[in-house]
Amino acid sequence: MKYLQLPYDEVRRLTFYLAMEEHAAQLLKDNKSIDELFFTWRVRPTVIFGRNQLIDSEVNVKYCRENGIEYYRRKSGGGCVYADMDNLMFSYITRSDDVTTTFARYTHAIVAMLKDLGLDASDTSRNDIMVEGKKVSGNAFYHLPGISIVHGTMLYDTNMENMVQAITPSAAKLDSKGVKSVQSHITTLNRYLTMTIEEFQQHAHDTLCDGEIMLNNDDIAAIEDIEESYLTPEFILGNNPRCNMERSGRIDGVGEFKITLELNRNIIRNINIAGDFFLLGDLDSIVNRLKGRKFTEDDIEKALSDINLSQVIMNLTPQQFIGLLFEKK
Repeated sequence: MKYLQLPYDEVRRLTFYLAMEEHAAQLLKDNKSIDELFFTWRVRPTVIFGRNQLIDSEVNVKYCRENGIEYYRRKSGGGCVYADMDNLMFSYITRSDDVTTTFARYTHAIVAMLKDLGLDASDTSRNDIMVEGKKVSGNAFYHLPGISIVHGTMLYDTNMENMVQAITPSAAKLDSKGVKSVQSHITTLNRYLTMTIEEFQQHAHDTLCDGEIMLNNDDIAAIEDIEESYLTPEFILGNNPRCNMERSGRIDGVGEFKITLELNRNIIRNINIAGDFFLLGDLDSIVNRLKGRKFTEDDIEKALSDINLSQVIMNLTPQQFIGLLFEKK
């Protein structure tokens, strides 16, 4: 695996690094002798939310604006996370269409890298990496033709108050108990390591990679062109369709869902599926099958009969999805 190296140490906004992942995907397509690329990055205080999440439900925009915290949407699924200069972000880009194998290869490599430091590290069946049973890294996945991208956080340290307050309006109403609740489920590497974050970053570089590729000014210009697509208000704010019905809830082993529907004479005219679930495929492959269908269990079951939902949203079954839509316990 090769490390993708920028020619300078300047800290860019988060969207630059997301665009850099897409540029890395193109580098793999153009250079058949390289199969895997990896790089790490750090950002100023930023909230990043998933492709299928509603900004009003996930981001405390008021708190972010008052405290100088940026917020952006990514193209992968999954939940909303907070990042700052005290934690690392990892990006892994590989020539692969096999989602399960790609994600397992990445998480196993990160766990092994942490174990090299003497940490009691493990990965979960969903998307987290743990140290001593507490979450230290959450990860998300998205797919381009012939290329898979995994990216995620690595909590070396962080501003816990910002993490709690910035992510959702409901979390902002929590007092210090909210911080304590978060601390009971997550951990940070500085509790176990004596090295600095820069030394840890170098350890990841040296352990995971066997060489590096230095980007040049043409690469930077290409990345900045891609970055523009992340900065439009339409992309950041997302799709908030008209709706006259809403369904929300958590499916164990899958994630949180918020589904909004626009019905006319019991026909689905529009539907939006949001949440922190782990997206493996194109969500439109579900949405387009449901538009124009009657809002009945039988008709929705027929609409989904020719698609494997678990290949679009990890671990999701038709029975679970239909149960959520019709509020079946």
